[in-house]
Amino acid sequence: MSATPTPRVDVRRADGRYRTDIAWLDSKHSFSFGSHWSPDNTHHGLLLVNNDDVVRAGTGFETHPHRDMEIVTWVLAGSLVHQDSTGHSGVIYPGLAQRMSAGTGILHSEKNDSWRLGGERHTEPVHFVQMWVVPDEPGVTPGYEQLEIDDELLAGGLVPVASGMDRHADAAAIRIRNRYAALYAARLQPGQSVQLPEAPYLHLFVPRGAVTLEGSGALGTADAVRFTATGGQRVTATEPAEILVWEMHATVAG
Repeated sequence: MSATPTPRVDVRRADGRYRTDIAWLDSKHSFSFGSHWSPDNTHHGLLLVNNDDVVRAGTGFETHPHRDMEIVTWVLAGSLVHQDSTGHSGVIYPGLAQRMSAGTGILHSEKNDSWRLGGERHTEPVHFVQMWVVPDEPGVTPGYEQLEIDDELLAGGLVPVASGMDRHADAAAIRIRNRYAALYAARLQPGQSVQLPEAPYLHLFVPRGAVTLEGSGALGTADAVRFTATGGQRVTATEPAEILVWEMHATVAG
């Protein structure tokens, strides 16, 4: 674990993100990614990637490798088909938590295969947020886990989506291999609010809707906030909204 840093609340607006816009993909990157590189924007805490992706029907990411990364995918609309070299496959849809541990190495594909559960054809894009955090240790056995938590989200509070923290051993939907990190989600109706945890590092992302953040004002769709050595603020919806919150008690070395 690293020493507690200087308190800071850093609001990052949606239009300040890097963008990859090609025929089949519209991807917005909160941190340096691919050809978009800045040495001053490589991570926050343990979070290296927060990609906001829209993939056209019938297209997607062909088989490609990953190594030593905990990858959490959160679908907002549509459905995403996952297949990997360990034999796991599944359809990820809104309300389903999914984690892939790349470990010693894994190949996988992610596609909008133009079908819904039940086989109904469709042509809608799939919209999802993909987040990467570093694992505690390199070289673990690759793995995959998914679990539906839609019912828990209906309660309106912060719901643990993925965690490696001991205190979430019985609560988190899926486990990640970092004992200093946890991801929460909340679906909020206007007037509903949640209180953020306190931690050396927090990352708040508003994938859709609008909220107000205590002490910082209004946040719109795709705005983000990086908290350092602070927390406990309230987030209140001003229109139907969804938020994703990373709580992190360590940071990437260097």
